[in-house]
Amino acid sequence: MGLIYAEIELVNADDVAFAKRNIIGEEEIKHMRVNMLVDTGAYNLCINESIQEQLSLPFIEKRKAQLANGHIEEYNIVGPVIVKFKNRRTVCNAMVLQGDNEPLLGSIPLEDMDVLIHPLREELIVNPDHPYSAQMKLK
Repeated sequence: MGLIYAEIELVNADDVAFAKRNIIGEEEIKHMRVNMLVDTGAYNLCINESIQEQLSLPFIEKRKAQLANGHIEEYNIVGPVIVKFKNRRTVCNAMVLQGDNEPLLGSIPLEDMDVLIHPLREELIVNPDHPYSAQMKLK
């Protein structure tokens, strides 16, 4: 199986909350479409500095993460960000990768949106067992 990419919409969740309270107009909500690598080996949503800047996502904390090569590095956590794929959405924080690194859609947002990788078609799909809305296990 090759690399899987998906067209994901990212939205500044704070902007959505401000628009609901009529603090800003709906046209001021910062959002963008990003072609993201679907990476089940990553846990979190990982964006780069350019995406963080364009969405104006506020800093929350610093957190350490272990890379595939075993090195441990510290990253900024920003958010909240709304992640949308087809008829699915989730809200999460994002780890900011330095520079123009490739953004990653990790297993936690994938699980929360109830989406799957179709191995033969090599694409991200909505779970066919729950086509109309995400379903989760509580136990």
